[in-house]
Amino acid sequence: MQKTQLPKIMKDFLVYLTTIKGKSQRTRKEYEYDLTLFFRFHMAAQNDMDLTEITKINIDTITIEEIREITLEDLYLFMEYCEVQRQNSASARARKVATLKSFFKYIKGKRRLIEENPADELETPKIARRKPVYMNMEEASQFIDGIQLNRASPRNYCMMMFFLNLGIRVTELCQLNKASIQGRYLTVIGKGNKERTVYLNDSCMQALADYEQSGKTAYRGEGDEPLFVSQKGTRFTRQTVAKLVKQINKQSGLQKERLTPHKLRHTSATMMYKAGADIRSLQHILGHSSVATTQIYTHIEDEELQHVLENNPFNIVRESDSPV
Repeated sequence: MQKTQLPKIMKDFLVYLTTIKGKSQRTRKEYEYDLTLFFRFHMAAQNDMDLTEITKINIDTITIEEIREITLEDLYLFMEYCEVQRQNSASARARKVATLKSFFKYIKGKRRLIEENPADELETPKIARRKPVYMNMEEASQFIDGIQLNRASPRNYCMMMFFLNLGIRVTELCQLNKASIQGRYLTVIGKGNKERTVYLNDSCMQALADYEQSGKTAYRGEGDEPLFVSQKGTRFTRQTVAKLVKQINKQSGLQKERLTPHKLRHTSATMMYKAGADIRSLQHILGHSSVATTQIYTHIEDEELQHVLENNPFNIVRESDSPV
């Protein structure tokens, strides 16, 4: 399949995303997809072309002069197309809005190529907040007990302990190297290549020692040696870890719906919060740039909130005065 040719300004923007803004290659690909779709749609709309043939539209000829003519109404038309014809969810459309805002902000603020930013007034679709999926302690214990005893079990157990104790992201786990550990501290490279140091508690240290002594598979790749090595002697991928979590979920008999490595992160954050961790400490442990994101992870049941209010020291019912 021939690779899509991109306009130079779009290539410049994508380079800016990774080299200056520190975005991951995955995020860069998502932005490239969104912008490619937008420019193809815009050209189709301007030239009255058939939208069923949109993937065949060549966009590398788009000029900055044409981009200057793009209006807020053009962006609205694109968002309507994504919602009605492509049936994109609110979250998918919100990502496209973020892409467009970032691109037009770059060509106006950084490159000074346009005078008016058409995306300034583009609203982000409201996303219904879904109830986070996480495990309670009983479910987490059952999940861990589901790790089958075999040559790989010390490694798998250690990986799950890192998820549940440290609340790290699956990409962070995959990127860990042996050199990431210094004594009882783990250096984690998070989103935007931001580095943070996380303390390894006794559970993690014990699981790590058992894994190191288990005669693990030798690394057969190049570069830094990963902390966790697959049976093939390679670094783990996000997809492989997700399959492992799904397998353990099934083998344990828990069969928790939609349980993924990300949900293990939810579980870790929720359990730490319930155990008394303050929101700012959790923000650092989880590697969030915004405390608002951390608050989404620290899911508390309505019954627990009710219990807190019931036990408020000021919850004193005055006795009504007796009638005279």
